[in-house]
Amino acid sequence: MSCVEAVGHGGGIVELKLARPPVNALDPGLCRDLRSALDAAVIAEARGIVLSGGPKVFSAGLDVPYLLGLGDDREALTSAWQSFFAAARALAACPVPVVAAVAGHAPAGGCVLALCCDYRVMAAGDFRIGLNETQVGLVAPEGVQRLLRRVVGPNRAERLLIMGEMVEAERALRIGLVDELANIDQVAERAHEWLGQLLALPHDAMIQTRRIARADLVEALQPEHIQLERFIDAWAAPGTQEALRALVARLGK
Repeated sequence: MSCVEAVGHGGGIVELKLARPPVNALDPGLCRDLRSALDAAVIAEARGIVLSGGPKVFSAGLDVPYLLGLGDDREALTSAWQSFFAAARALAACPVPVVAAVAGHAPAGGCVLALCCDYRVMAAGDFRIGLNETQVGLVAPEGVQRLLRRVVGPNRAERLLIMGEMVEAERALRIGLVDELANIDQVAERAHEWLGQLLALPHDAMIQTRRIARADLVEALQPEHIQLERFIDAWAAPGTQEALRALVARLGK
């Protein structure tokens, strides 16, 4: 059974819903299903896609307990992280517009997926989004840092990345990390409305302009800017492992 549900809507819009309860943690299965769902939507001639998650949590990011369970199996760890970055690249390179309907928290990998979309509608209220890698001893790869810099600017991105800060919704809107806020039960609706407005434009001109404008996004996620081997080295470091296990313990309480 797929961890991504595809729902067709009028106007050629397909909604892809992350469906791995309780928090849409990104394990290899979910990442593969997302890539397959994106491919299937494009093959079926979808004109635009809405990517949505669960209520209160869009996606909690990578499935840390799963990754910790892989222990010292470097091959399995590498494969798991490759699955995630392949899903991010598929979003970034999608030939039709994708809007993120962020109806809740979006830390780390969840934030990366949202940053790969064309537009981000987030739930107003006590929800946060950001790249909090440094808080668990990780360094966000250069390519991921580029994603943040292109939406909030280099100076602000530097501060957020170094602190590993999770930004509350109102501030995320002010700094451009998200594009608009909506009531939590209207996030997907607003995403559909914005996408409908975009799709009303002359199609070829919009698609070609979009491709040019997003070339840097696609480039950022190429393997040479991720340097996965170096990232896996940092993941395996004793201090990082200790911080990750502490995080899992806190979340389990």
